[in-house]
Amino acid sequence: MKKHIKHFFMGIVTLLPAVAGGFGVATLFGSCADDEPIGDPEKAWAETTDVFESADEQSFSTFYTPSIGRVGDPMPFYDKKAGNFKVLYLQEFDDNADKRFHPFWGVTTTDGCNYTSMGEVLPYGETDYQQDAALGTGCAYYCDKDQKYYIYYTGHNGNCTNREVVMRATSDDFKTWTKDNLWELNGPQYGYSGNDFRDPQIFVADDGLYHMVIATYPKAGGKPLFAEFKSADMRNWEHVGSFKMVWNDRMCECPDVFKMGNWWYLVFSEAPAWSRQVKYVMAESWESLKGRLDPPAWPDGSEDFAKLDSRAFYAGKTASDGKNRYIWGWCPTRDNYKTDIYKANTSVSDNKEPLWSGALVCHRVIQHADGKLSLGVVPAMAAKYNQQQPVNVMSSKGWDSGKLSGEGAYVLYNRLGAHNHISFTAVTADKNDKFGISLVRGTDSKKYYTMVINPEDNGNKHKINFEEEGSEGMGFVKGIDGYFFPTPADNKYNIDIYTDNSVLVMYINDNVCYTQRIYGIRKNCWSINSYGGNVTVSNVSVSQY
Repeated sequence: MKKHIKHFFMGIVTLLPAVAGGFGVATLFGSCADDEPIGDPEKAWAETTDVFESADEQSFSTFYTPSIGRVGDPMPFYDKKAGNFKVLYLQEFDDNADKRFHPFWGVTTTDGCNYTSMGEVLPYGETDYQQDAALGTGCAYYCDKDQKYYIYYTGHNGNCTNREVVMRATSDDFKTWTKDNLWELNGPQYGYSGNDFRDPQIFVADDGLYHMVIATYPKAGGKPLFAEFKSADMRNWEHVGSFKMVWNDRMCECPDVFKMGNWWYLVFSEAPAWSRQVKYVMAESWESLKGRLDPPAWPDGSEDFAKLDSRAFYAGKTASDGKNRYIWGWCPTRDNYKTDIYKANTSVSDNKEPLWSGALVCHRVIQHADGKLSLGVVPAMAAKYNQQQPVNVMSSKGWDSGKLSGEGAYVLYNRLGAHNHISFTAVTADKNDKFGISLVRGTDSKKYYTMVINPEDNGNKHKINFEEEGSEGMGFVKGIDGYFFPTPADNKYNIDIYTDNSVLVMYINDNVCYTQRIYGIRKNCWSINSYGGNVTVSNVSVSQY
């Protein structure tokens, strides 16, 4: 480590101890009695490119994480009486009890990027032997007829006759809730599994009635399916029947049904570790939508085009205020993140379920002219990340007049903060040219992390790959790559990346969304790279809050 870097970090420890936090520069670099302090630590920081093993701040604002614990399966609901979104979620603690866990906590927001905590909204049961000793995913809804709020949720307890049943609670003000302990829906009564009968979701169908779908299996075993019930008053439910899911090995969790324009959509999350991703199907009516999963009628005929995000976004469900529809999911934490950020950044694989729960991530749902969906940036993000930062070239190879040319070409920019909006435009000379964006990169990096915009199918499609580059990097990380998207006709890629500490989302052309968690972004440099082709880069901007 260069001597002036040591001097600088000594200054940071002295002047800004609260910022150092986490790994802490005092732990990493120590102090040297014979070192002379420098006069301007901020200047030294801006002029250096050595990699720094930084830690996250204690709080996440844009991609909300509670001060204690983490966010599991979000359950968003637009409260028209209060004029805000209420996003309930399963509160995960490091030390969950054996039988009693996952109370519903919640946040409120009007814009999808600024949140106020509601704390605990619905507690789990009071004893190990109550049906709702543990709470599972559900939904909230307001009934105009009796002017009450409802939460329908999964009661989970392996000590009971049925491990999972659907239960409910009611409230007049969304603050004080009364559990209806005399009511439940249990699967075996209707020919479904008593072990897997979960994630109730309510919506109003074409017939004007309330409908509820529940993820389950047949009682006798077999292929997973959705059970359907309907109600005129949201209290008395009639069994309608069931419709099938995709394949025998794919339980589809957290269903979300909604109508947008002239189209009906079913969004769901595939449970198996190897296919754990949020997808959707679409149809022109609710009845026809139920037939789109067996056999699957994917948008554009390909399952890959049904994917809405990477495997770092799970349990996505939507809500609309009548103007915008947003989708909320969680981005997982990673193993080893408190002790080794490099191991944590590659602690994913194609057959490993991510560490359950993490940060709350929100996207805007974009409906295209043909009815197909993509996820884009929440409009309020640009206003939040409004402090423009200097963008300085610190190092480069094959970089001339805004163009990257040749193998290994890159341009390295100055250090980022804790919350960054990176934007730029990249135009490739050929549809097969490949480029990427690297984070946690310094001129001395042996490992750094790149989101590669990779050509597929002779350049007719692209996919975002995640790679650990550098002399000691492992290369392609299979478990966290993106999904296919059509190559832009003009080879032009408008890139927007929003980060909040280790959580980030990248958007391309309002058509591609990629959520990821990369530890060490804060206080390190970043780069744009080319891999043998020619890429013109323009409008590079970094703003923060």
